[in-house]
Amino acid sequence: MADVLYEKEGGVALITLNRPESLNAINESLGQELVRVLKEAARDPSVRAVVLTGAGRAFCAGADLKDQELAMEAGKISLGDLLRRRYNPTIELLTTMEKPVLAAVNGVAAGAGASLALACDLRVASEDARMLQAFVQAGLVPDSGATFFLTRMVGLSRAMAWAMTGQPVEAKELFHLGVYHRLVPKEKVLEEALSWAKELAQGPYSLGLIKRAVRRAAEGSLAFTLEYEAQLQEAAGRSPDHAEGVAAFREKRPPRFTGRGGG
Repeated sequence: MADVLYEKEGGVALITLNRPESLNAINESLGQELVRVLKEAARDPSVRAVVLTGAGRAFCAGADLKDQELAMEAGKISLGDLLRRRYNPTIELLTTMEKPVLAAVNGVAAGAGASLALACDLRVASEDARMLQAFVQAGLVPDSGATFFLTRMVGLSRAMAWAMTGQPVEAKELFHLGVYHRLVPKEKVLEEALSWAKELAQGPYSLGLIKRAVRRAAEGSLAFTLEYEAQLQEAAGRSPDHAEGVAAFREKRPPRFTGRGGG
């Protein structure tokens, strides 16, 4: 049975972490396969939005500690190198892919599993989808971008408390803080995420540029951001989707975007 399932329909790629017996904990096989399918989705012009979810009752419980310990005992790799090889490439793909990526958080998201959800652009979550930074309980440091994402999403004070205590944060609090964008009953999570993704898949080429602009703005100065926006606006203005959007506005009809850039 594949550790990661990959399906496509209506411009949307659905990626499912598929180790339900271990709450979709990330081992070597799952990590490698997830990178592979994310690269495939990023390259495929027919894919215009991506949904990431977990099979069974959890989104992702983080690292498979047994698999991790075996690798370290064999002297194959250090913890730092494990992050650089298995986790960091996944986070980079999620954040740099110029397509909307939605997390369908169907249950607990812990450790690196929380980082996977946080790295996505949008999050639809189950009403019982708790999130926790469990690293401190193993004497470790939050990784896979957790400190980066949490500090920017909920502020230094909350990020520090969550990281230092490792206590679970309930879905309602995460929703009110804007970490989860939509909160629905557990049985509706995937349906809601796919519906939203299909809407976004009909969007213009500029969606990818918006993603790039917003993520860079979180790191840069105002002066940098103003210039970067101007450069991206030039690229968006040359796209057929811009011309279509203007024509649709003038003709008082819905636009028919292709998602393709200009020359």
